[in-house]
Amino acid sequence: MTQARVCRPSSSVRLAIYGAIAAGVGLTVAPVASTAAPAQPLAVLQTWKVGGDGGWDYLTFDATTKRLFVSRGTRVDVISVDTGTVVGSIPDTQGVHGIALANDLRRGFTSNGRGNSVTAFDLDNLKVIQQIDVPARNPDAILYDRSGQHVFTFNGTSKDVTVLDANTFAVAERITVPDKPEFAVDDGSGQIFVNIESEPGQMVVIDSKTLAVKATWPLAGCDSPSGLAIDRKNHRLFSVCDGKVMAITDSQSGKHIASVTIGEHPDAAAYDQRRGLVYSSNGDGTLTVIHQDTADRYTVVQTLATQRGARTMALDPRSGKVYLVTADFAPAPAPTDAQPAPRPTPIPGSFVIMVVGPH
Repeated sequence: MTQARVCRPSSSVRLAIYGAIAAGVGLTVAPVASTAAPAQPLAVLQTWKVGGDGGWDYLTFDATTKRLFVSRGTRVDVISVDTGTVVGSIPDTQGVHGIALANDLRRGFTSNGRGNSVTAFDLDNLKVIQQIDVPARNPDAILYDRSGQHVFTFNGTSKDVTVLDANTFAVAERITVPDKPEFAVDDGSGQIFVNIESEPGQMVVIDSKTLAVKATWPLAGCDSPSGLAIDRKNHRLFSVCDGKVMAITDSQSGKHIASVTIGEHPDAAAYDQRRGLVYSSNGDGTLTVIHQDTADRYTVVQTLATQRGARTMALDPRSGKVYLVTADFAPAPAPTDAQPAPRPTPIPGSFVIMVVGPH
């Protein structure tokens, strides 16, 4: 890699770096020009009491209509970010995990883990177009690739990827991966990246034209990666992992770039290119805010208290607002032989969406 001249960071960047060092945050320094530090700390601006029964998983922000699509176990709630209220619903999505939007086709798709299916719906009126059976088990993450107009489901139990034609809904390909696939992103140039939830973690690169695996990379220092985000301009991938680690990878070479300390039990990552910020939403009730000093250097600038269980999120890239979801929890049931580490259950009616932004 060609090295660039080292630039002295601004005073605000230096203060953030010194604070991170004092807190014990590891930094990877690279000789690349720095960007401006974030102007304002973030805060929880609003908490919308949405309520309703059901758990949750991924949520997706639609910038064209300013709506959030939130998976709720057996349905998808559609929420206006202008009012914070439910404006529609997509029913019968059994075990729904993720929502992918195909704005060019005015369609959306959900991955239904318990139903082993995908629900195709009209993006304008939210009516179901078709329930599509997937020849796999537990479709989890889902992604729409505009270049080939394909929908990819990443199937946790069968450890493979199903590719659907987004127009005809026919199965175009089945791709085997090394272990359970988790979140996936695309680079807009024919490559799809997916975290593999193994120990140690891996990342698979899929060619979206040939619909085949083209590379498998190790994720250094990263066990069981889940959430994934991408910086397309600087070719960087951000994987959140067990052990309070975010692993940063070069999307062209697979080279490990840096590791950053984050909160416990992360499940989602987001990258805000306009503001040079990377986020990790953590189940311990924190949002880790990381400044991208350069393409190879990252500084934790804030650990924002959110709420226990708020480990998935969506980003509005224009406003910079981050939306997180969680609920109140009842005490965990007593352990049994079948379930030695039972999880606490959410209290019905307590589901909320938190809106985070500069205060």
